[in-house]
Amino acid sequence: MLTQTTTRVLDPGDLGAALAVLESAPVENAFVTSRVQVAGLDPWRLGGEMWGWYEHGRLRSLCYSGANLVPICATPEAVRAFAERARRAGRRCSSIVGPAGPTAQLWRLLEPSWGPARDVRAHQPLMVTQEPSADVEADPLVRRVRKDEMDLIMPACVAMFTEEVGVSPLAGDGGLLYQARVAELVGSGRSFARFEDGQVVFKAEIGAATAQACQVQGVWVAPSHRGRGLSETGMAAVLRHALADVAPVVSLYVNDYNAPARAAYRRVGFRETGAFMSVLF
Repeated sequence: MLTQTTTRVLDPGDLGAALAVLESAPVENAFVTSRVQVAGLDPWRLGGEMWGWYEHGRLRSLCYSGANLVPICATPEAVRAFAERARRAGRRCSSIVGPAGPTAQLWRLLEPSWGPARDVRAHQPLMVTQEPSADVEADPLVRRVRKDEMDLIMPACVAMFTEEVGVSPLAGDGGLLYQARVAELVGSGRSFARFEDGQVVFKAEIGAATAQACQVQGVWVAPSHRGRGLSETGMAAVLRHALADVAPVVSLYVNDYNAPARAAYRRVGFRETGAFMSVLF
């Protein structure tokens, strides 16, 4: 019998209730929803635990605890419960990421025991669009990356990750997990690039995808080609592919201090609808 408020690790039998919570905010929750739809709630397949917070016997909030700690539709009371569970378990994740309000509260509660963080990005605008760009012509040379082009796309992915996150994805296991993730995106047709003379000059991926929404990630322009508008025309091309083949809503989130990127995405047609926050360890 559940008490008035209860927190517990969910199991496969809770899948329907968990999906109902996730799908109540399809854009914000695209990353976790896409994983749960594929892997279910078995921790081994999911790559982590899904914690549930119940109020009056009904599942209200979730928290994914794996490589990332992600509060989902989390009320202030749920965040406090998730923080206590995370504090007792000790830090196992490389980041905390999620909607800015709950994530900020979660970090305030965890910082005394988990801090200091390597970097805190407190306001990362969430940008959304449902239409192809009306003002920017899509780059006709941006296309899906083929499986036989892994050796070409991988250096660009490593460069983007290192530039964005501040550490190399090749550290630790030599990049095996990261390479597997890139290969998964290429194999599923969700990796896009423009090649010139055998080199990647623009790239982006659709990292999370559900029937309701998808999320663009890893947008990168080769340093030697920056300032030529490739991020805008490239994103317009990726947007067309995403809306035609993946989902009716396309989102991304970006660091608030990256004014050029925010302006470029606005020109392509994205609008800011909320904010995420990331705490990096």
